[in-house]
Amino acid sequence: MEKSLESAAYLTAEAHVRDRAAIFHRQWLCAGREEDMPAPGDHKVLDVAGESVIVVRGKEGALHAHYNVCRHRGARMCDATSDARWGVTLDAGVVGRTMIRCPYHGWSYALDGRLLAAPQLQDTPGFDKSQFPLHPVGVQSWGGFIFLNLSPDTAPDFAAGLADPARRLGNYPLADLVTARTIRYELNANWKLILENYNECYHCPGVHPELTAIVPAFRTRGGIDLDWEAGIPHREGAVTYTWDGTTRRAPFPGLSEEEKVRHKGELIYPNLMLSVSCDHAAAFLLWPLAADRTLIECRFLFHPDEVAKADFDPSDAVDFWDLVNRQDWAVCERVQSGIAARVHTHGYYAPIEDLSLDIRRYIEGCGEP
Repeated sequence: MEKSLESAAYLTAEAHVRDRAAIFHRQWLCAGREEDMPAPGDHKVLDVAGESVIVVRGKEGALHAHYNVCRHRGARMCDATSDARWGVTLDAGVVGRTMIRCPYHGWSYALDGRLLAAPQLQDTPGFDKSQFPLHPVGVQSWGGFIFLNLSPDTAPDFAAGLADPARRLGNYPLADLVTARTIRYELNANWKLILENYNECYHCPGVHPELTAIVPAFRTRGGIDLDWEAGIPHREGAVTYTWDGTTRRAPFPGLSEEEKVRHKGELIYPNLMLSVSCDHAAAFLLWPLAADRTLIECRFLFHPDEVAKADFDPSDAVDFWDLVNRQDWAVCERVQSGIAARVHTHGYYAPIEDLSLDIRRYIEGCGEP
């Protein structure tokens, strides 16, 4: 059997700092859905691995992302927290859906980050507005998901990194789907433990009896003999992840006959877990908060034609997933607690957990910060 990462990689503040520097400050991260910002001027302020980032839809429809820090004296431009704390309202942030303004000295920027105005400095000899744009954050989209990179000058090739998932899920209309329900979970577990758990089904028979009733193949050798590329077969008569494996929702347009009755899953490192059935998708966005705490935003995506129906109700899928999720979260927290024992230096991967070894290869591939 292969050894896992050392226990300290899941436990210590030092390891958490290394993960941020080597991975979350350098790799492409999933940060939401394009549907969250449909119109020009729509924006979100996100905490991305400890950095405040503004993501905004420009006038021409393109997405832009910037560090939330003015180039003049470094004030945060979008931050209602300090205003609320002192009971004031500062003229700042995304103003009139056309510009981003700093509250401190009024420097204003276009939505694409260009400096538009710096009061009292416009006629200063040698002052060149083009030299003071907002610090950029890389932004790309795939399948309706928004991805950010905090180090755009050295970012890995985005399209190359998504090539395999894009090919395997090419028939699914991911970009067209809309969020019908979102559940947020805060786990007392390291983000790497959660990814490892997602990437194997050795645990499924004991932890997920409801899931294995829908997918009996998960009871046999942890699903290692299944053709994950082609999709995972359900029990006879089941086509999706609901309590009884059936649905009144139409299958997504464009699916193959196999995809209409199978399930596919993708782990897009470092923070997107994506599970796709014929009628819905469950997308998990992971945000490490500390070595032993992770925020998970679970979004349930459906075709807009189904959502528009008067009798649309996603509960059969959402409630089923919520139970499966909570089973996973409970066992992940047990692992986090257990590996803190003084006698535990590392775990082991059984042969039928070979996909879990990806986390080691991924961490090693990211290198040192």
